[in-house]
Amino acid sequence: MFHCFRFHEKLQASALRCLLAVVSKRMEPQSKLSLLQSLQISRVFRLVTEDGNADLVPDIAALLSGYAVEALDCFKRISSEEAKGVSMELLNEVLPSVFYIMKNFEVDASFNIVQFLSGYVSTLKTLTPLSEKHILHLGQILEVILGLIRYDPEYRNNLDVMDKIGKEEEYRMSEFRKDLFVLLRTVGRVAPNVTQLFIRNSLASAISRSSDSNVEEVEGALSLLYALGESLSEEAIRTGSGLLSELLLNLLSTKFPCHSNRLVALVYLETVTRYVKFIQENTRCIPVVLSPFLDERGIHHPNISVSRRASYLFMRVVKLLKVKLVPFIAVILQSLPDTVARFTTTNYTAEELSGSEDGSHIFEAIGLLIGMEDVPPEKQSDYLSSLLSPLCQQVEALLRNAKLLSYEETNARIAVIQQIIVAINSLSKGFSERLVTASRPAIGNMFKQTLDVLLHVLVIFPRVELLQNKVTSFIHRMVDTLGASVIPYLPKALEQLLAETEPKQMAGFLLLLNQLICKFNILVRDILEEIFPSVADRIFSVIPREGLPSGLDTVTEEIRELQELQRTLYTFLHVIATHDLSTVFISPKCKAYLDPVMQLLFYSSCNHKDVLIRKACVQIFIRLTKDWCAQPYEEKVPGFRSFVIETFATNCCLYSVLDRSFDFRDANTLVLFGEIVVAQKVMYDKFRDDFLIHFISKGFSVAHCPPDLAEQYCQKLQVNFQTEKL
Repeated sequence: MFHCFRFHEKLQASALRCLLAVVSKRMEPQSKLSLLQSLQISRVFRLVTEDGNADLVPDIAALLSGYAVEALDCFKRISSEEAKGVSMELLNEVLPSVFYIMKNFEVDASFNIVQFLSGYVSTLKTLTPLSEKHILHLGQILEVILGLIRYDPEYRNNLDVMDKIGKEEEYRMSEFRKDLFVLLRTVGRVAPNVTQLFIRNSLASAISRSSDSNVEEVEGALSLLYALGESLSEEAIRTGSGLLSELLLNLLSTKFPCHSNRLVALVYLETVTRYVKFIQENTRCIPVVLSPFLDERGIHHPNISVSRRASYLFMRVVKLLKVKLVPFIAVILQSLPDTVARFTTTNYTAEELSGSEDGSHIFEAIGLLIGMEDVPPEKQSDYLSSLLSPLCQQVEALLRNAKLLSYEETNARIAVIQQIIVAINSLSKGFSERLVTASRPAIGNMFKQTLDVLLHVLVIFPRVELLQNKVTSFIHRMVDTLGASVIPYLPKALEQLLAETEPKQMAGFLLLLNQLICKFNILVRDILEEIFPSVADRIFSVIPREGLPSGLDTVTEEIRELQELQRTLYTFLHVIATHDLSTVFISPKCKAYLDPVMQLLFYSSCNHKDVLIRKACVQIFIRLTKDWCAQPYEEKVPGFRSFVIETFATNCCLYSVLDRSFDFRDANTLVLFGEIVVAQKVMYDKFRDDFLIHFISKGFSVAHCPPDLAEQYCQKLQVNFQTEKL
C-alpha cells in the first residue's frame, strides 16, 4: 500500500495516523501482540531511510513510538514466557528505527518517546543478565540523550553573554533536559558500567577534538557526567566505583580550550563540586581540584557570573574538605587578593547581582578556612588581620568628609560600604563562639574593633535603610560569634540603630532584640529596660491598638508593612514574657507603657484574626499571671489581679470561645483552646474561689449557662487541678 501511494504524501500521512489509531486500540494483550506482529513495522521505516521523505517524519515517529509503547505494554501484561519473548523481539525490531529518527530529525513526539524509553529501561531492570542487544540499545539511548541535550551553536554567543535570547534558550533547554536526565539516571542504575563507559568515551572524544568550535559537545558530555551523580550513592562517589575514578581523574586533569565559554565553565565547576566527596578519599587530588576554582576557569574567570558562581561552589568545597585544606591555606590566600580587593570597588558594586550570588561567598570560604582551630593561633591572627584591617581602613577612609560629597558620590560610597560589611559578615561565619571567646580571645577582639568601626557608619550616614540593614545583620552575626562578650557593645549599637530607624522599619530592630533575649535572657534586662520606652513609643505611634484593617480591598503596601511590624511586636512581647523578663514591663522607666501593652494583648487575645497570635497573647497572660501573682492575695502589679479575673477571664476564656468564629474544626484553634484551658487552671491556682465565683456568677450567667453545667465545670477544674498537683 505504501509503495503504491509513495508520492501521495497526504494519503500516506492519513494512512500512518489511521495505523496509529489501530495500534493504540484497547484490546487483550495476546490479541494486541498478534496485531503488532501482522503489521511488519519495518516497512514503515523504509519511508524515511529509502524515500527520504522528511515531511512524513512526524507521523512516522508517532506511529513508531505508539507501536513501541504497545509492544512494551504487552511484555508487561503477558505472563507467558513465549509471548514475552515475542514482545521483546518486536521491541528489538522497532527500537533502531526510533533511535534513528531521534538522532536525525527534530520531532514533536520526542517527549512521548522519552517517556517510552524510560519505561523500557525500567523494564530491563527485571532482566538479568542483560543481552548484548539490550546493552546495544542502552548505548543507543545514551547517544540519543547526548544528541538531544546539546545546545544549538546558533545561540552560542547569546548564551555566553546571557542576553534576552540567551536567557530564554537556557531556560527552554533546562526544562527540556529534565526528562532526558531522568532517563539517563535510569540507564545509569540499570547498567552503570555501560553508562560510565559511554560518558568516558564522550569526554575523551570532546577532549581529543577540543577547540573553541566544539563548545556544545564539551558542555553536553560534562552535563551527562554531572547528571549521572544523582543516580550514584555517596559511597560510590567516595570510592570512585567502576569507571568513575578514572572519569574523575581525567576530568580534573583536563583543561578545555573552550573553558572561557560561560556554559562550559559553569558545568565543569558544578560537576567537580558534585563529586568532591571523591577528593575526601583521594587527598592527593586536592591541589588539582583547587586549581579550576582559583584560576581563570573559576574565580578568575573573565565572565563575572562564572566568577561569582565559582565563589559559591568553592565555599561548598571548603565546607566539605575543611581540615584537609589547612596545608593549602597560604597558597589559597595568595591567589585571592585581587578577588578580595575587587569585591569592594565601585565597579564591582555596579555589576548586576544575581540573587544571593553576589561574590561574597569567597569571604565565607576564607573564613571557614582560617577560622579552624587547626590553624596555628599566630597564623590565624595574621590571616584575619590581613583581611579585616584593610577593610576597616577602607570604611574609615570612605567615611571621611562624607558630608561634603555630592549626591552621586555619596551613593557610590554607600554602595562600597555595603559591600565591605557583607564581606566582613561573610568572613565571620567561619569563626565559632568558643574559639573567639575561650580559646583565642584575640580573634574576638578583632571583631569587636570591627564592630566599633561599622557602628560609626550609622553616625555618618544616618537613615540609610540599606546600610542599617547591613549593620543590623552584622550585629546579629556578632551576637552568635562573640556570645556574651558582645553585651558591653550592645547599648551603643542599639542606641545608634534605634536613633536612625523609622517607626515602620522597627520590625528588623525587634528581630535583633528577640535574638538578644533568646541568647542572653536576664543578662540583657538592663539594656531592655533602657530602650523599651523608645521602642514602645515608636510602635504605638503607628499601630492602632484596636488592630489593623484586614480586608483584601483595604490592604495596601503600607498596611502590609504595619501588619508585619505588629506580628513582630507580638513575638517580641512573647519572648520578653517567656524569658524571665516580665519585670521589664513594670520597671520604673517602662511602667508608663504597661497599660497600652496590656490593652493590645487583651484585645488581640480575644479578637485577632490570626489564631496563632491569639494563642501567643494567651500564653503571655499565663506567664504574667504566674510572675506577678505569686500567692493568692499577693500581686506585684496593682490592679493586674482584678483585670485578669474580671476582664481577661470572662472575655478571652469564655466569650471569645462561645463566638461563632471560634472554629473547633481548625487545628490551630484547638491549640488556642488548649492554652485557654491552661490559663483557667493557672487562674484557679493563683486566685481559687475569687476566680471561680466571678467566672461563674458573671461569665456563665451572662452566657445563660444552666446551673448544673456550671457546677460540673467547677468540679472538673478542681479535680484536674488536684490531679496535676499530685
